[in-house]
Amino acid sequence: MISLSLCMIVKNEETVIERCLKSAEGIFDELIIVDTGSSDNTKTIASRFTNKVFDFIWVDDFSLARNYSFSKATMDYIMWLDADDIILPHNRQKLIELKTALVTANRYDMVALKYDVTKSLQSTRERIFKRSVGHVWLDPIHEYIPLSGNVLYSSIVITHAPKCRDKAHSKRNINIYKDLIKKGAILTPRQQYYYARELKDHRRFSEASKWFNRFLRDGKGWVEDNIAACFNLSICYRQLGKPDQNLKVLNRSFFYDAPRAEICCQIAYHYKNIGDIKAAISWFETALNLPAKNNAGFILKEYAVYIPALELAVCYDKFGEYKKANAYNEVAGKANPKSNEYLQNKAYFEYKLRTI
Repeated sequence: MISLSLCMIVKNEETVIERCLKSAEGIFDELIIVDTGSSDNTKTIASRFTNKVFDFIWVDDFSLARNYSFSKATMDYIMWLDADDIILPHNRQKLIELKTALVTANRYDMVALKYDVTKSLQSTRERIFKRSVGHVWLDPIHEYIPLSGNVLYSSIVITHAPKCRDKAHSKRNINIYKDLIKKGAILTPRQQYYYARELKDHRRFSEASKWFNRFLRDGKGWVEDNIAACFNLSICYRQLGKPDQNLKVLNRSFFYDAPRAEICCQIAYHYKNIGDIKAAISWFETALNLPAKNNAGFILKEYAVYIPALELAVCYDKFGEYKKANAYNEVAGKANPKSNEYLQNKAYFEYKLRTI
């Protein structure tokens, strides 16, 4: 069994860090906590689990802090978590088994794990690294380690479980980008993409659209980011009341790779909004029938089944095709049986089918 360090950077995480560290107990051979300026009980709680708690002066650069935490590791491999991440029991066991597997599979330089960001959003993140390779974190915000060498893609899942949204943190990311630009930094393609996403999330749709367009125009982005930029830019155009540009950028995504369910659904919404229900049905059915896509980008899980099936129920209801509408609603229900929309539709279609 290989030895494994857990490295974390934290600040004011007293509400979540104990939960995270308890979920990690029994997996790691070393816990390293780097505190970047907590004013609450974060360090006290962390000290109950490890004596390797270090201070690091925060300078608006996540990569510097993560690289410092990695510099303190002494085990064969290093893994990182955020304080509001947890490892669920079945994934705990898989991680322990992976430690054994990596003894005979030591050719791997890093291991990528699944990351459940929300119930409907999943990504793949570089998560475990062979210490002897000397991996280095890059970018001050939305930091990452480039995929390189021999990479093992694992089905193990880390779960993001924040207890509440921190308004200060929500402003922090966009402010870091603004300061970089103010200081004259030229944003890399990846930084352009993530800055545009921050602007969109802050509902600054006009500014976001400019940065998404700049990112796509330069043509140097990762294919998954290119497709995601088209998706997010379409949302900006819809909010800005620009339906033609919305449709154009969605179609542009097909240039990069095979159609994605979320793109097809957005095209369907375009036609639904202008009253062309037959065209909307065609695109929602296309989304529903696409083969599962396993990629390293963000996967918007609800768009694969739940959303197109629910929307098809609504569309066929408009034509009075209640049996077909009900059938699609049941497909949506299998994907999300507790959905209020599904349950309301279910009662509605049961009534309709009894009375026709």
